[in-house]
Amino acid sequence: IRDSLDLSLAQVGAILSAHWLGTLVTLVPWGFLTDRVGERIVLAAGLGACGLLLVAAGRADSFWGLYALLFVSGGAGASVNAATGRAVMGWFGASERGLALGIRQAAVPVGGLLGALVLPFLTVSQAYAALGAFCLLGAASGAVLIRDPTGVPLQVDDVEWTVRDRRLWRLSAVSGFYVVAQMAILSFVVLYLHDERGLGKGEAAAVLGAVQVAAMFLRVAAGRWSDTMGSRVAPLQRIGIAMTGTLVVATILLDGPLVLLVPAFVAAGALAMAWNGLAFTAVAELAGRARSGAALSVQQTVLSLVAVATPIAFAAIVSAGSWMLAYGLAALFPLAGWWALRPLRER
Repeated sequence: IRDSLDLSLAQVGAILSAHWLGTLVTLVPWGFLTDRVGERIVLAAGLGACGLLLVAAGRADSFWGLYALLFVSGGAGASVNAATGRAVMGWFGASERGLALGIRQAAVPVGGLLGALVLPFLTVSQAYAALGAFCLLGAASGAVLIRDPTGVPLQVDDVEWTVRDRRLWRLSAVSGFYVVAQMAILSFVVLYLHDERGLGKGEAAAVLGAVQVAAMFLRVAAGRWSDTMGSRVAPLQRIGIAMTGTLVVATILLDGPLVLLVPAFVAAGALAMAWNGLAFTAVAELAGRARSGAALSVQQTVLSLVAVATPIAFAAIVSAGSWMLAYGLAALFPLAGWWALRPLRER
């Protein structure tokens, strides 16, 4: 994308943020709509529109054209967040939800792995067409396969829990702290390894692919771990500490031997993706199924806001300072998340 449209690093950061900015606008409406009409309609409509918009994005011939299409596609695709999370809440009991949402979240690195392995060898238009086709397939599958759980009411007017609950905002803030490290690695590790360390595009993409593979297993394992412990907060805290530690090591090794740097990036990236399912489960369980769509949408809105700002800020810090400064600062945010979780664990 950068080469085909002759983009600067700052513009690359903006393009990477466009999808997240689109989700920021629509996540809460999608969440409340999911609580009202159910998961199947919301998933099929939103994901189907996202697929069509992605196909169109492949034909964009300017920075602003691509940005606009990615923005709108992000807004449409945001439906999947609340809809799938709410479905899991209805289908699985408390002792199974961590694993179930971990598997659901493992689909994200699976998609990332496929993208890292395949997309570098496609043209921009072919890549977006492929992404759009997968979204359309997902929309059709959701329309056919998803059904509301038997015996679970959809009425939400009589539910006392509201989005004013401070615990929801604390969990959302922690998710925002954690996603800084995640976005810093996922968005820029390929660029850094290619531009600064001389790896080929395929080799750099393979590193990102390794991150996705490791993250896939960690997300499932973290979910099962939380089910076994009977807690979502304690594993979230421990993962936060591990995220900071591994990203600090990767930062120190930025100019070091690739044989050490690449495994450090893989470990840091995998851990930076391991926490999402736990955070989703904690928020959904806090709200209960009838309001889980709204609760997850609030959390995802915070995540999207941070995810929009992170690539732009990261690129600006690299341009004004250095890669080491940017990654070093990103490593501090999971530590802040660990600290913010302390009151919830004490309860």
